[in-house]
Amino acid sequence: MNTDFSNAERAQILVEALPYIEKYVGEVVVVKYGGNAMINEQLRQQVMEDIVLLQLIGVKVVLVHGGGPEISELMGKLGKKAEFVDGLRVTDKETVDIVQMVLAGKVNKTLVNLLEAKGGRAIGLSGLDGRLIECKMKDERLGYVGSVTKINIAPVTDLLEKGYIPVVSTIGCDSEGNTYNINGDTAAAYIAGALEAKRLLMLTDIAGVMMDKDDPNSLIRELSVIQAKELFDKGVISGGMIPKVECCITALKRGVRKAIIMDGRVPHSILMELLTDEGAGTMFV
Repeated sequence: MNTDFSNAERAQILVEALPYIEKYVGEVVVVKYGGNAMINEQLRQQVMEDIVLLQLIGVKVVLVHGGGPEISELMGKLGKKAEFVDGLRVTDKETVDIVQMVLAGKVNKTLVNLLEAKGGRAIGLSGLDGRLIECKMKDERLGYVGSVTKINIAPVTDLLEKGYIPVVSTIGCDSEGNTYNINGDTAAAYIAGALEAKRLLMLTDIAGVMMDKDDPNSLIRELSVIQAKELFDKGVISGGMIPKVECCITALKRGVRKAIIMDGRVPHSILMELLTDEGAGTMFV
């Protein structure tokens, strides 16, 4: 605990956070979690603390997670080389088994355990549970990579009503029972839309959308869907940022009130975004 603050200063911080707390009590916030914030142990602890604090003040938090680095690591141990097409992992039948093992098993249960250790109440789900994420094959070149066709949100809402944090791993199934690897950002956008969430927070490895990707000071704090499309056309939004922005736009079109791409490497960035004036990252409205 930081001892540089006096008790009066601590009290003042809490008072200033009160209007924000009131704004989010009883509301749904979906957090998409992956990348560096998941691998770095200290950051992972802080993300879990932020989520548990939000739960304790009455926010309904849903944690949707990826696990790309862990999947690649296990593939390497098993002698399989990771291949990507347009940023998506080529997933054959053996690889989809590895994806299910890592995401629905190791990563999901590790996060549930961490949240519980921090004082939260969490239960892990995969997109297979209650057919939460139904999908079809996205592209034959990619193999078992799914394109979302339907979200059956009842398993998530049931857990939220009972006071749990649902922790969702992004694998899906088709009508024949085949398992598919689903892009985590896409799954989070669809789940947030089905919940009509107040916020979708996409924790990434960059500060947000920048006019100049090499200049952190050029961060764009707020973007409308129309402005985002203009930045696509100008090439400002490019590379790995394209699918993330597209997912934010998808979320807004499906009923999410605001979506934010933010830097998960910043300590307690979730609390900064939700409970301060400053915010963190780029907000899509």
